[in-house]
Amino acid sequence: MDAQSRGRADEIDPADQWVLNPRTGNYELRLEQSAAQAPSQRRAPGTTPPRRTPGSPASPAGPAVPGPRRGDAPPGGRRGARPRRGGGGGRRKKILVVTGGTLAFLLVGGSIAGYLYYDHLNGNLNVTDVGDAGTSGGFSKDQPINILVIGTDKRSGAGNEGYGDAGSVGHADTTILFHVAKDRSNATALSIPRDLITDVPTCPTKQPDGSTKDIPGERGARFNTSLGQAGRDPGCTMRTVKELTGIQVDHFMMADFNAVKNLSTAVGGVPVCVAKDVNDKDSKLKLTAGEHRLQGEQALAFVRTRHAFGQRSDLDRIKTQQQFLGSMMREMKSKETLTSPQKFLSLAEAATKSLSVDSGIGSIAKLTDLAGELKGIDLKNITFTTLPVIDNPAEPVGSKATVVVKQAQAEPLLQMIRGDVSLTEVEKKEQAAKDAAASDAKAKLDALMQGPRAAAADVRVEVYNGGGPAGSASGTLNWLQNTKGVPKSSNLGNAPAKVAATQLEYAPNQADQARALAEMMGLPATALKMGTADAAPKTPMKLTLGADFKGAGVSLTAPQQAPEGVQRVEADKSVCAK
Repeated sequence: MDAQSRGRADEIDPADQWVLNPRTGNYELRLEQSAAQAPSQRRAPGTTPPRRTPGSPASPAGPAVPGPRRGDAPPGGRRGARPRRGGGGGRRKKILVVTGGTLAFLLVGGSIAGYLYYDHLNGNLNVTDVGDAGTSGGFSKDQPINILVIGTDKRSGAGNEGYGDAGSVGHADTTILFHVAKDRSNATALSIPRDLITDVPTCPTKQPDGSTKDIPGERGARFNTSLGQAGRDPGCTMRTVKELTGIQVDHFMMADFNAVKNLSTAVGGVPVCVAKDVNDKDSKLKLTAGEHRLQGEQALAFVRTRHAFGQRSDLDRIKTQQQFLGSMMREMKSKETLTSPQKFLSLAEAATKSLSVDSGIGSIAKLTDLAGELKGIDLKNITFTTLPVIDNPAEPVGSKATVVVKQAQAEPLLQMIRGDVSLTEVEKKEQAAKDAAASDAKAKLDALMQGPRAAAADVRVEVYNGGGPAGSASGTLNWLQNTKGVPKSSNLGNAPAKVAATQLEYAPNQADQARALAEMMGLPATALKMGTADAAPKTPMKLTLGADFKGAGVSLTAPQQAPEGVQRVEADKSVCAK
């Protein structure tokens, strides 16, 4: 890059002038300016806003700038500051502080540098309005965060003409649901196979003229068609994942082929290991057995190959991608990356240029807030896993091309994610405390559940929605009456006040009814609230569905261990592809 495009006339790269401030522990960019050179003029606001997909609302993002210029004010700073006295005549020090951040972590699950060029990086982002498919507010400190990371097979970008399906409209080729625990101690990255047969719901989608069009749903469709097909946007993939898993997706982040190429190059290559020689003509991956550092086209070939490892299937490709992402995360958090300002800048550019996000996180400021929620997670507490599936029984033997959910393994795994239970060991003290709490809760529930249970037909209960998804009370009433045979149940609508956790209030002489209902619904011991006085005959219990309620029939008592046989690997583990 020449000096002019850097915004400097003296041919000095800004990245060469980073200094570690011992008082703050942050790297600072100190740019010298002679008194003879006038400060640059303030740019008009609103220039080069973030790129937005059709139908997305305007953003207040500032102008795009190629780099720090002499006279520019630091982000969030002010102009007209007094010159430093002594030691430099009329020279000034302009200081741009780089704070620790994790933006690229959101793209590939790892931690990288923070940002100085807010306006410029905002201009790199592509923002999509997905309506109510996600959440529009900030990040609650006491709630989990669920981000859908989508890799599309659309052949956009220079050098990508030979990849993927020539006619692809941009399907969800790679999809990972990244669940961050509410205490921010751990995370689970759940890969969803693209060839999974599932139902795609009707999806309201923003149009170029600002209107909203309902894209019809489809039963028995391939999961990857939840994006691109019939004009479906990433919000439709978010809705499909919610229908499939029972997990509310908060935000999405989408990248194309260039993301892998640019990020792997920016970090200086990603270490990988292969157990055998590889020569895959389809992906163009050619490696000898052993360790390699891949970037650019070779990195992309590694994550695209389906014929080099395992049983040569998309499920094996998912494992390879998880290995690559784990390695990239380790590389991004390595000392060599974290202490290299040049890599900081390169990663910032690569991540934002390759990124599409929803409007809820559609600015560098919002992404930085999100990054702050994630930066403390240790890699050993990030677990990659895959939604358990089996070959589609509807397809003939020898022609298996799609898969279906393996419910016996998938449901307990999803219950763990919905229940915010880590798949990996956290620090021993924290884990011991959780185990003790779980043991106490189980003992309390066992004690409460001792004794007779009323017949379903004799259970009387009023159902309130105190924080569950819209329609939870009516859905639960329908489930109780038509699936569980509880005719003496009624829907009382919204509760007088919101509650964080579902609770069942009952009298001592209703304990047999409470046991029966708790068993039906999978209520934890903490949900059972027994009063002190007996109730009059025919008095109903009171069931209030809280923010933890995910749907009728979805147990609120999550397993504490992953089902046997579920594939998983921690992000700090180096695995050799076989």
